[in-house]
Amino acid sequence: MAPSLHPLIDNGLTKGESDFNGGTLRCHCKSNPVEVELKGNVLHNHVCGCSQCWKPEGALFSVVAVTPDENVKVTKNGDKLAVLNPEATILRKACKECGVHMYGPIEKDHAFKGLSFVHVELSDDKGWQEPQFAAFVSSLIEQGYPPEKMGEVRQKLKDVGLEPYDALSPPLMDALATYAAEKSGKKSKL
Repeated sequence: MAPSLHPLIDNGLTKGESDFNGGTLRCHCKSNPVEVELKGNVLHNHVCGCSQCWKPEGALFSVVAVTPDENVKVTKNGDKLAVLNPEATILRKACKECGVHMYGPIEKDHAFKGLSFVHVELSDDKGWQEPQFAAFVSSLIEQGYPPEKMGEVRQKLKDVGLEPYDALSPPLMDALATYAAEKSGKKSKL
């Protein structure tokens, strides 16, 4: 039997709307949930197999996207948020009660500085960009997933329309490499 990747993609992808205006994310607390408003749609939505991203119970992957920091606004119960690891590149802000990651800005000198990582599955609003690719697929092995079953995982990702990568997608890896080249003074002069 094929593994469960994530509830949002196990039965295929639901196409987002190009003119979607945004919505509200809510943590899993039954009372007084944290609410985060996102203005506009997200970018680079993807499934992620890393060990740092928040995943729903039983899912192998998270579903995570980015949005400019200025499009993120905590509107309710922000006092319940705490940064999980202040030394990490992504400052994942999670609810102290239910543990759900609400958003994670990058404040360090980094190619993605100015972006926040968000989980649009925490929204009841419909129209968010659908996942575009699968990142850090091999990281599942580091978390205890059997290496001999990785072929099944990659095939299921492809079956739902997601290209599996063991890093980020090529355009995002190019952005990271361009940033590194600029920082080192080796940017192409062609």
